[in-house]
Amino acid sequence: MTAPRHPLAGIRAVAFDAVGTVILPNPGAAFVYERIAAAHGVAVDAAAIGPRLWDRYRIEEGIDRASGWITGEARERERWGNIVRAAIPEATPELFEELFQHFAKPSAWAVIDGVGETLRELESRGLILALASNYDRRLESVVAGHPELAPLRRVVISSVVGIRKPGHGFFRDGVLPALGCPADEVLFVGDDFENDYLGSQSARMRPLLFDPKGLGEGRVERIASMAELLR
Repeated sequence: MTAPRHPLAGIRAVAFDAVGTVILPNPGAAFVYERIAAAHGVAVDAAAIGPRLWDRYRIEEGIDRASGWITGEARERERWGNIVRAAIPEATPELFEELFQHFAKPSAWAVIDGVGETLRELESRGLILALASNYDRRLESVVAGHPELAPLRRVVISSVVGIRKPGHGFFRDGVLPALGCPADEVLFVGDDFENDYLGSQSARMRPLLFDPKGLGEGRVERIASMAELLR
């Protein structure tokens, strides 16, 4: 029986998705929405916010899909405005602005266990590392505020590229130029099957699903923890 190929075999560069792969909101988004809404005199329960938030998020994904995944700073702000108003119908412009700026703060995010150690080791092995995310320029201040993310010296953001994942242009015009090596020498690690796994695969990169819950076990190339990249 042939042993499975190691994820890093033949790889010169590794690109990581951000939210859900490298960082997570801390505390969760629904609790932040509840707290900031209360500070603006709006009473809303986190338990009600969560489903509304994700329902509207899926609608916004559909809108972007129909546009060919075209985005920019204005579109990202618009989509989050729509999500906030769906989650908190009484949201004022001031409430939205505070929420929007909250997620630009490094303190609003926690680095996932094992990420810092893995990045340092990969960098020591001479691999080129990048962060590649569907986000806007707020991500730059988040990354800068977490020293353990310093090995991610290249940051590719959809609002700057002009195309969101899984759009082919995100990988062709954003990730590959940032890394400076052929697609088949790039490993793309992310937690979203469509955006990260299928998106990077369609761009001829090697995809790897970050899958702590084991949902893709036996079906796709996956890791349950970042430490698995180093074994």
